[in-house]
Amino acid sequence: MTENLRNLCKQLRLAYVADSFEDVDFSTPEAFLTNVLTQEIEMREFAKVERNLKKARFLENKSLETYQWGSSIRLPQTVTKEQLKNLDFIKDHQNLVLIGAPGTGKTHLASALGRRACEKGYEVRFYRVAQLVEELETAHRNGKLGTFRKKFNDIQLLILDEMGYVPFSKEGAEILFQLITEFYEKKSLIVTSNLEFSQWNRIFIDSRLTAALVDRLIHHAHVITYSGESYRLTHALSRVN
Repeated sequence: MTENLRNLCKQLRLAYVADSFEDVDFSTPEAFLTNVLTQEIEMREFAKVERNLKKARFLENKSLETYQWGSSIRLPQTVTKEQLKNLDFIKDHQNLVLIGAPGTGKTHLASALGRRACEKGYEVRFYRVAQLVEELETAHRNGKLGTFRKKFNDIQLLILDEMGYVPFSKEGAEILFQLITEFYEKKSLIVTSNLEFSQWNRIFIDSRLTAALVDRLIHHAHVITYSGESYRLTHALSRVN
């Protein structure tokens, strides 16, 4: 391949043609051009998904294909399994709140839905809540909170994992509340927690802030609950026995 051809592809912003055109099957000039451009589009889409997944910062590689929709998960009447898989809640700017004991599959489902969203072209971010609050507080102390929050401007789905494991300071709770408020009716959140809403005062301390936060989250939300014991614990015990 000549350097001239590579430069032409670069000028036309055809990132993948130069490296793949020699392997394209064709029977006519039209078929060749069609196949080359189709492959360019497919590789662009693949690269976009990979970028989305990398930016999302998932802790584990979870997918809906490996998720076990067992008897422990209880979906509300407001949403079906197929609607979740189709990401209808993101299209409608709704939230998901997943509540249940540790190890019952909440994070797996949240991550799997986040991955599906990345594959569909949505901007997604995954955070352990304690980590996010720590970063928000650090940005606030350094006078960079406004800059930090701009990172969320283009995010369409924010996953907040493990709400309730670590209590927040008053400052941290207020900053997190402000961030969640900015998502209200504009974007979507997935929140996982081992605590029922009545116990969220343990996290946020201020009862009025807690009530306002819960109100924002559940106003346009599907609350999914889990019963039973930890999958991880059950699996570990079965191996021991």
